[in-house]
Amino acid sequence: MKKIEAYIRSDKLNELVSKLNSMGLKELNILEAKNFNKDLIELADSDLKIEFTPIIKIEFVINYTEVDKYVEAIKNTVQTGDSGDGKIYVSDIENSVKISTGEEGLKAIA
Repeated sequence: MKKIEAYIRSDKLNELVSKLNSMGLKELNILEAKNFNKDLIELADSDLKIEFTPIIKIEFVINYTEVDKYVEAIKNTVQTGDSGDGKIYVSDIENSVKISTGEEGLKAIA
């Protein structure tokens, strides 16, 4: 199994959720986040001013065979070509357990 985490612009969330849903994704987590970028630090009158950019984090777990199609769908849906479009991370998941039923592995994410 693989976990996909994507940090995206908030104005792209509805479009992305619709796309992922149309591909058969049944569950994902959505979190509000703030991005820190060293290029947004300003020194004003010797006081450090740090700007945070509001973003959205989505995360979901899928079968490893589906990674490429979901990464491509995210890129194609949220990409504007401007700085700040976001990032996608893919990581390994050893196991998953559905607490209500005790199902494990792929059965727990289906």
